[in-house]
Amino acid sequence: ANAKPPPRPGWYVLYVGNACPWCHRVTLTIALLGLQESITVVKMTDDAERASRGGWVFETSRPDPVFKTSKDLREVYDAVTQSSYQGRCTAPLLVDGVKKIAVNNESADICAMLDSANFHVATGDAPSPKNPGTSVELRPDQLVTEIDTLNDYLYKKLNNAVYRSGFATTQAAHNRAAQDVVDALDRVDEILGKTRFLLGDRVTDSDVRLFPTIVRFDAVYASLFKCSSRRVGDLPHLQAWMRDFYLLPGVKETVDVDGYRSSYFGQLFPLNPGGIVPTGPTKEDLGLGVDPGRGSLAREDVFYLKQ
Repeated sequence: ANAKPPPRPGWYVLYVGNACPWCHRVTLTIALLGLQESITVVKMTDDAERASRGGWVFETSRPDPVFKTSKDLREVYDAVTQSSYQGRCTAPLLVDGVKKIAVNNESADICAMLDSANFHVATGDAPSPKNPGTSVELRPDQLVTEIDTLNDYLYKKLNNAVYRSGFATTQAAHNRAAQDVVDALDRVDEILGKTRFLLGDRVTDSDVRLFPTIVRFDAVYASLFKCSSRRVGDLPHLQAWMRDFYLLPGVKETVDVDGYRSSYFGQLFPLNPGGIVPTGPTKEDLGLGVDPGRGSLAREDVFYLKQ
């Protein structure tokens, strides 16, 4: 599904997996753009035993708001495609809740759509504290080429490389992936020693792409995915950036470090057959909530704003 949504607050429903980093980049985009009142976010649980395909299930406390009786994400896919979809039932999935059709299931596309659609201005909605009159822009025109180039690097060398390391079936494949992770961590630490964010002094989509991997790294990837040559706690600039980003408006509400550990260690049976979930590190252990003193958190100081 790849339709482009018009900016209609309240029409769109986003299905996400709580532990999924690809979903996290979308919930971060919603938070930073102040669209919490415009997009309904449905958090699903990672449970392969209860899910018929894809792994994500609804809890009774968080039912499907569109199709009502769906038990898992596969049933949502069946509903929006009239049971014609045969691929993997992946999250995130953006759905038009009125027309009951799929809009998109690629996180990068969804983030770009949300950044380009000025919901409250286009519909004449009055600004609110979460939806102020001047819109945040994560992909300003003058930086799009740099953002896309850096995003491609981050995906290949870090976001996806941790998975290549963890699920490698040969030593050589693991070694290549693990080295990519080391190289990328060292590179972003160096960049962040010179600028507050990845592409200067304001947040861009590249920071949004980096944060989900970094906030999971010491808690999950370093041990479970065997990416232990570096830890975020060993990289002072990257660690400070992570703590700084966490303090941005709406970000902390998207973070669930305990949930990440529980999902990854509890559900990835091939990597952790005993199912034992470590007790840490917690968000407190990671220093989330501690101000690293990298600069003002005022909206006009950390974001590009649409004029």
